[in-house]
Amino acid sequence: MKIWLNGGLRDIDSARVSVLDHGLTVGDGVFETVKSVEGRPFALTRHLDRLAGSARGLGLPEPDLDEARRACVAVLEANPLPLGRLRITYTGGLSPLGSDRGDQGTTLIVALGEAVRRPDATAVITVPWTRNERGALTGLKTTSYAENVVALARAHEKGASEALFPNTVGQLCEGTGSNVFVVLDGEILTPPLASGCLAGITRALAVEWTGARESDLPMDVLERADEVFLTSTLRDVQGVHRIDGRQLTAAPGPVTTKAMRTFDERAAADLDP
Repeated sequence: MKIWLNGGLRDIDSARVSVLDHGLTVGDGVFETVKSVEGRPFALTRHLDRLAGSARGLGLPEPDLDEARRACVAVLEANPLPLGRLRITYTGGLSPLGSDRGDQGTTLIVALGEAVRRPDATAVITVPWTRNERGALTGLKTTSYAENVVALARAHEKGASEALFPNTVGQLCEGTGSNVFVVLDGEILTPPLASGCLAGITRALAVEWTGARESDLPMDVLERADEVFLTSTLRDVQGVHRIDGRQLTAAPGPVTTKAMRTFDERAAADLDP
């Protein structure tokens, strides 16, 4: 396995960052997960734009997106996979212990892992912890991911693959690594970015390609929705067949099935929409 680290490809055994890297010590970093299909990245331009936006939100120096793109191409060429999870990580770099950043430059890592196509439907749970829609990191895809680790572990304990969060005012927000959509009376709805959810790349494409509408949604919409589906880089569009103790036996339902088909067709026609 070849990994890109700070300017070039390295073997996995020699790709090392300092134990004092700010991404490790305090989670001072941003990242993107990009799907690759037969060695070609999907929606890479959108992902790189969001990486830069997240870096600005953290106050990190502007990443070199040309280098990041070259790194993605080099890693994909060096590690042929039919379906892959391409991870771009950009951190504050070598820094003193504590929250202050150092002046030794940033760290850029691009790595690739094998992925498998998700099932058409999955189970989710809700969790009592909230997303802070007014926090300093709201809307940024940062490496400070421990909150998601805890919630996802709870989901796995309950036989589910995802956990859904409310925000601080009790509205439906997002999953640990996905956006959520509901179908009510044939209409597709999803929480607005003001709810505190991440501006997902797949979410944006699903809204554009299916005609979904943003709407503030109470958590109990999950008890009433005719259909529920998730979107994310590796899920694409995925139906939900169980929410906590509620079974949606026909999942994926007709609206979700159409959204899945539309997404697959549009994505296949343009790998960098």
